Amino acid sequence: MKILKFGGSSISNLENIQKVFSIIGKEQEEMSIVFSAFGGVTEELLKCADLAQSSDESYQVKLDSLEKRHLDIVKNLIPVQQQSSTLTYVKVRFNELSDLYHGIFLVKECTPRTLDYVLSFGERLSTYILSSGLRALGMETVYVDARDLLKTNDRFGNAKVDFPSTNALILGFYQQNPGIKVVTGFIGSTHKGETTTVGRSGSDYTAAIFSSALDASILEIWTDVQGVMTADPKLVYAAITIPLLSYNEALELSHFGAKVIFPATMQPVMKKGIPIAIKNTFHPEKAGSMISKVTGTGKMIKGISSMADISLLNIQGSSLTEVSGVGKRVFGTLAEADINVILISQASSEFSMCIAIQSKEAGRAKEIIDNEFHYEIKGGEMDPVLIAPNMAIVAVVGEQMQRNPGASGMMFQALGRNNVNVTAIAQGSSELNISAVISQADLQKALNALHEAFFLSDYKVLHVFLIGVGLIGKALIKMVANQLEKLREDNLLDIQIHGMANSRYMKFHEDGFDLNTVGAPSEGDEQMNMDKFLQTMKGMNFSNSVVVDCTASQEVADIYQQVLDAKIGIVTPNKKANSGPLEKYQELKKLAGKRGVRFFYETNVAAGLPVINTLQDLIVSGDQVFRIEAVLSGSMNFIFSELEKGIPFSEVVAMAKEKGYTEPDPRDDLSGMDVARKILILGREAGQSLHFEDISIESMVPADCVDAASVDEFFDKLVGHDSHFSQLLSQANAQDKKLRFMASLENGKAKVGLNAVDKDHPFYNLKGSDNMILFTTERYHDFPMIIRGPGAGADVTAAGVFADIIRLGNYSR
Repeated sequence: MKILKFGGSSISNLENIQKVFSIIGKEQEEMSIVFSAFGGVTEELLKCADLAQSSDESYQVKLDSLEKRHLDIVKNLIPVQQQSSTLTYVKVRFNELSDLYHGIFLVKECTPRTLDYVLSFGERLSTYILSSGLRALGMETVYVDARDLLKTNDRFGNAKVDFPSTNALILGFYQQNPGIKVVTGFIGSTHKGETTTVGRSGSDYTAAIFSSALDASILEIWTDVQGVMTADPKLVYAAITIPLLSYNEALELSHFGAKVIFPATMQPVMKKGIPIAIKNTFHPEKAGSMISKVTGTGKMIKGISSMADISLLNIQGSSLTEVSGVGKRVFGTLAEADINVILISQASSEFSMCIAIQSKEAGRAKEIIDNEFHYEIKGGEMDPVLIAPNMAIVAVVGEQMQRNPGASGMMFQALGRNNVNVTAIAQGSSELNISAVISQADLQKALNALHEAFFLSDYKVLHVFLIGVGLIGKALIKMVANQLEKLREDNLLDIQIHGMANSRYMKFHEDGFDLNTVGAPSEGDEQMNMDKFLQTMKGMNFSNSVVVDCTASQEVADIYQQVLDAKIGIVTPNKKANSGPLEKYQELKKLAGKRGVRFFYETNVAAGLPVINTLQDLIVSGDQVFRIEAVLSGSMNFIFSELEKGIPFSEVVAMAKEKGYTEPDPRDDLSGMDVARKILILGREAGQSLHFEDISIESMVPADCVDAASVDEFFDKLVGHDSHFSQLLSQANAQDKKLRFMASLENGKAKVGLNAVDKDHPFYNLKGSDNMILFTTERYHDFPMIIRGPGAGADVTAAGVFADIIRLGNYSR
């Protein structure tokens, strides 16, 4: 004999009911079936009771709608010739309900006894209808009103079962009544025949009671999820089904919020060793979860559970050790007030004690404890209770943690690495559960960090929010898509882009975009709003989050402080933040260190060349930089290299723009401002307190081109200066020199401008869009360190950004 239980979501409509009937029809073993009320019906019955009690006649409208819903199911489920008795049953029950609600309406009162009777109609109606539906398919079914068999005390709303009487009645009934028994869940009755309900997840409990009484081979609970999950799938996108777990593990997970199975359900079957299978009605082919005596092998932990809306009460005092019976008095007074303590943590010094309770009880609990210790508080032996609100509990659970060192280390390392502060810790001697109290704001981040550490430890997942989906952004997305499989195999790194924005629109995807098909945000997506982008990103609260800024926007650079303060990393080629005021640059560096997040900007200078990393390594290792000389603009080097071929200056600039080497407005490059920002950043990275005013800049933009109203007008005017640049080239050639637009930094002063270099200078042989940087340092004094390579172009810059993302992902692995 097996017991099958189907929840409300499994039978919420005709389509779902047909799926349930298909599952039942394929069963070969003798079985009994327990049904909940149709999905949402219990909630509607409660609403009707509330309305009636409040003298609101609209309860009748809701009741009429419920009646129509049940009648429609009968008419669509059962052939016309067989509908009569079932339709009559439904009509009679709703007439009773109407009278019952009318009584509540008149007396303006709904006692727990009355409410239990009201709620019983949900299961009685659904089970009778479904029993008739199965009979219409040719199955020999017997409708069982559990009130006739399941006997309880008179604690209405959460009645306690009289197991000896109940077991005897169930066995006697089954022996005398052949066929498939179809049983109402959730309800029972007192020995006087008064209707009761058996509490939260009552239909599961009913199924467990019948399983135990009948010594069933298995209890199958069919619901709308794949089984018991490793974490709450609403908060952890990568949560997976736990195939096998023990009763104890399931109990621990359920205590801290896992809603698939409740402790009461397991008690009757645990005593008999009857396994519980959690199955998905909508994917019956999936294995689901099996709960039994056996824990199985595999991961160190089985699941991560959580509980939100928690407050932490801190009971402390300098003389608390001298107050006798503190624990007994605290927990005794709370128990008398029916306040449940979820977690306890106490230091060995006994100076303080923390208890976690539901936030809605926090104020009352503080008042109760303060009253109990009134004299101790008045005498200074103890402080008034302090409440820390807006907390949550995360718990890792698994029998494999027993005598297996490292679980707590992995847990707190994962939380610490993601800047999640732990306020209190609790672990029992059974080593089955390690619990931590954290800020509720960090709950989702903590769950994802723990899930990654314990279940995806072979991978590190980076959650990316990309601002700027122009040439660089698009190239980056393409690179990530092409390399993702190799990254997973070789670097054990997964990259998921959850947010994208350009100057006009933004869009988000909780599970990450498909990088092979995703396009840039466009009309139809949300209007871009920087504050909303930030709030949405923070609200997703992923661990290992990173903002990738592929813009040149000052507005985006201005949010870096908020991003870092939210413990989110930054990767960017945008120079605006690091080349702004010195104090702002220093503040961002300090904040990144304080928050323990990475701020990578290698592509601020020379695109993908390892310039900043190299310079940082030199400084960290104790070297001292005396001089920096650099060709830092790939576009400018391209322009003056091509000029040597005799092409007019205006045409060369147009070519550079067409190839994507320059900014959309080439004046941004020709002005020297871009190079100035780069040498400023290098100077600061070299440890110099350099301000923008310390840089002398020679612009290549002719005076009459500066204020051109458009780029086209700029090019029209630039043609008139081709002869000037041709003359500069002729003068350089006459001296056997080459024109190079370069920057230099020495003794705290920087210069940017056009120079003519001779054959002995390393810059002489530079071609195309290459950059070159010379570091003259204490160690590299006679022969400067040289870094050379392509320094312009969307692909080259995107490759540098991609490298920074990978470096951030591999940090602290």
